Amino acid sequence: MPIINKLIEIETKPGINIHNITQQIQEFIDSASIKNGQALVFSRHTTTALAINENEVRLLEDVRVFLQKLAPESDRYLHNDLHLRDVPEDEPINAHSHLIAMMLNTSETIPVVDGKLALGTWQSVLFFELDGPRKRTVFIQISGE
Repeated sequence: MPIINKLIEIETKPGINIHNITQQIQEFIDSASIKNGQALVFSRHTTTALAINENEVRLLEDVRVFLQKLAPESDRYLHNDLHLRDVPEDEPINAHSHLIAMMLNTSETIPVVDGKLALGTWQSVLFFELDGPRKRTVFIQISGE
């Protein structure tokens, strides 16, 4: 069974932002010889996440506001006591981002059927930046026949 890997890069904006990466994944599948199998999509950062949901502007804003309420950046977090940890000089104050990431997914596995992602009508693969702006990478692995 062939396995093909790819990294995609995403330039993110400040704060919580959501990127639809469905097309990038499908383009990778289109370039591969695999027609039936699965696509594993994996977020390679501790302050990012993935989800499959509807890519509708007003819903995405609702999601962003909801996540900010779950772990407000202004709350007190022990992880943000940078003077008590050995950290790089440019270490951000980002405990809220780690907490939000742990409530979401690190990876998604999507069936590939006849060379296409087997997503439902309104489903998209969404990448969540929780601590931007940054240059991020997402690992995609396609396996099958």
